[in-house]
Amino acid sequence: MGEKSLNNYSVLEYLEFDNQSDVKNEYHAGVIVAMAGGTLNHGIIASNINSEIHNLLKSTKRKCTSIIGDVKVFIEKANAYVYPDGMIICGEIELNDIDKHSVINPVLIIEVLSKSTESYDRGAKFRKYCSLPSFCEYVLIDQYQPIIDTLFREDKAFWKMTTTIGLDKSIYLSSIDVHIKMEDIYRNVLGLAEPQFSLDI
Repeated sequence: MGEKSLNNYSVLEYLEFDNQSDVKNEYHAGVIVAMAGGTLNHGIIASNINSEIHNLLKSTKRKCTSIIGDVKVFIEKANAYVYPDGMIICGEIELNDIDKHSVINPVLIIEVLSKSTESYDRGAKFRKYCSLPSFCEYVLIDQYQPIIDTLFREDKAFWKMTTTIGLDKSIYLSSIDVHIKMEDIYRNVLGLAEPQFSLDI
């Protein structure tokens, strides 16, 4: 999740700290966590998928906005501010009352997994996101091999997960009704490994 943490800070102290910081910092109920810098491939993948989504949204009639990973999400029930690698908001963008640069109503959230963040992104961070009423789709991208998990909330208590493996496949994003080719998401990624296991479904 991060490399360094500071304890017992108020939200206002965190926001002032983060606004003046040269790195991204998350806030978790009084604890400020400095986020570790991403790899080159992490940045390429995040840029690729956000660009693809942005272009696809322009061709639809839905009023949805694609936002890159420089914008915080405020999660009220967890008293947390977090940085996803990308997100989509459909309809009006709703802002946090305290920080007008933080949003509260993402529909879809993207995380590019790394060895240091994967368990957090799949576990505690996902559970925090689940407390957002608007949140209904989660995209988890492996940066080391072409494997993407998409989780879609079919009802309040049930999430359906689809695993897509291989550059010859496409992922489907239910919340915005679009398909994206895996080869476009992984375009120009360096040293991408072959999947250890191929799943044809």
